[in-house]
Amino acid sequence: MIPDALPDLIRRFEGLRLKPYRCPAGVATIAYGHTGPEVHMGMAPITRALAEVWLLEDAEKACRAALRWSPILAGEDDRLAAIADFVFNLGAGRYKASTLRRRVNEGDWPAAEEQLHRWVFGGGRRLPGLVLRRQAEAGLLRLASKTQENGTGFHRHETRRAQRF
Repeated sequence: MIPDALPDLIRRFEGLRLKPYRCPAGVATIAYGHTGPEVHMGMAPITRALAEVWLLEDAEKACRAALRWSPILAGEDDRLAAIADFVFNLGAGRYKASTLRRRVNEGDWPAAEEQLHRWVFGGGRRLPGLVLRRQAEAGLLRLASKTQENGTGFHRHETRRAQRF
């Protein structure tokens, strides 16, 4: 269920820390951006093997949330990886309430890509790491769009719009 691209995307942007640290939001974090009740400042360092287990569990959880709020992503590995990475990074609640989710559910991939690029701020500042992360996610949306024409010369959302007229 976890798209191949997702764990690598998370590894790339989260980095691996075997000792707990506070993320920019002040939450105790360890491994590849793992949080939860088992993580606290002062805990013993973990092994790389445990970090990998938590990465896959967290990736699975992000995929389930992305699919819950956007069933259109089922069977769309690149798009699911992009949106699940967003969910991993910002949380299911933010995704659920976002215009990004509405654009994804409409199948309007260019507009979804535009929405991704709005989520690059932290503490009121544009963060270079978030800019790069959103570019990588948008690249997966774009890759999927280029490879999934439906034989009409239009992408799915364009075909639906054309059928309305």
